[in-house]
Amino acid sequence: MTVIRHTAAALAVTAVLGGATPAVAASPSPSASLPAGLYGSSDPTYDGVWRQSLALLAQRTVGVEPAGAAVAWLAGQQCGDGSFAAYRATAGTPCKADTNSTAAAVQALAAVGGHDGGVKKAVGWLKSVQNKDGGWGFTAGGASDANSTSVVVGALAKAGVTVPDLRKDGKSPYDALRGLALPCDGPDAGAFAYQPDKKGKLAANADATAAAVLGVLGETVAGSRQDDTHAPAGCANPAGGHEDAAAADNGAAWLAKTLAKSGHLTTALPGAKPQPDYGNTADAVVALSTAGLDSQAAKPLHWLESHATGWAAQAGPGAYAQLIFAASAARGGDVHDFGGVDLVAKLNATGPAPAGADGDATAGPHDTKASDTKASAGKDKGGLGVAWTVGGGLLVGAVIGFALMLRGRRRQR
Repeated sequence: MTVIRHTAAALAVTAVLGGATPAVAASPSPSASLPAGLYGSSDPTYDGVWRQSLALLAQRTVGVEPAGAAVAWLAGQQCGDGSFAAYRATAGTPCKADTNSTAAAVQALAAVGGHDGGVKKAVGWLKSVQNKDGGWGFTAGGASDANSTSVVVGALAKAGVTVPDLRKDGKSPYDALRGLALPCDGPDAGAFAYQPDKKGKLAANADATAAAVLGVLGETVAGSRQDDTHAPAGCANPAGGHEDAAAADNGAAWLAKTLAKSGHLTTALPGAKPQPDYGNTADAVVALSTAGLDSQAAKPLHWLESHATGWAAQAGPGAYAQLIFAASAARGGDVHDFGGVDLVAKLNATGPAPAGADGDATAGPHDTKASDTKASAGKDKGGLGVAWTVGGGLLVGAVIGFALMLRGRRRQR
């Protein structure tokens, strides 16, 4: 799930619940102060816990010990019932929990270690809001969707839960995910839908497919590096008790086919020209590599190396984390030389310096090196410059009006 996409989902939920929605969810004013332990300098209202969780998980993925202040900030965001909201300014702020923030926090805190009590409590909350079809929606009680179900599955697996045994009305999370897979007799055979439309029809969605491949494999958003075991054979009907493996293979084969021509995914707001979708392309690389299709991940990985570092410089820690996951999962990826950019150093520079790390390479946003890094962000390969700086605000502003349309389904590709 990309940074902007996650923000849009949060905006949609806020609007539906009657909460105040700002005209533009961009960076805070210069006078606004951000928590010392938080990664990133933009307004955390809609993605604070999400981006912090991805940042910490990315650091642990590459063997970096996160700063104590960063871990403490994330742990301190937990609500009394064990859930997490997108962001709470203070411990007394009412908790508008969502499954995505909660699951991401579980993945990060379980990876960091030392927070067994908080992880257990969050897992208990996630179990308590499981839907009757076995899945989860963005908010408790909301209709199940592929992305939310998948990130929750990854959290539960990371926390040691035997996911196939977690059933509601006889349905497991894998039943919910397989129910969103398109059949093998259509043009988008093997892809996953975000949710059924109002008529129950499933439409292929690249974001949902990348998430669901990881979900049915029981992986976190970071995925894992596998041997390149097989070529995509196309869609095959599952049989012999291998339904989950077949669903993952089918989804990965569809992603490989979709990425084969250009090497990247695209996205577009209504009335706008399609634009490269950096975040979902990174997620697709993770899914392909984790499913054993590393050869098919090579082209989009190289495309990201050539084009995505400028996007990450503007989008912040969550984007750097997505690129780290892609480079870590795919063979040939190098997190310290990704198109000439050290992704780990760039990520570390967006928040407090990791424990025991070289301060010159990992200075936080209040240190001299961080300001130098920010000032030079536009020089990265694939930099977006003014277009993203302006678009970062305008895009989210436009998404606010479009966000309600995203409730119940994702943009089709």
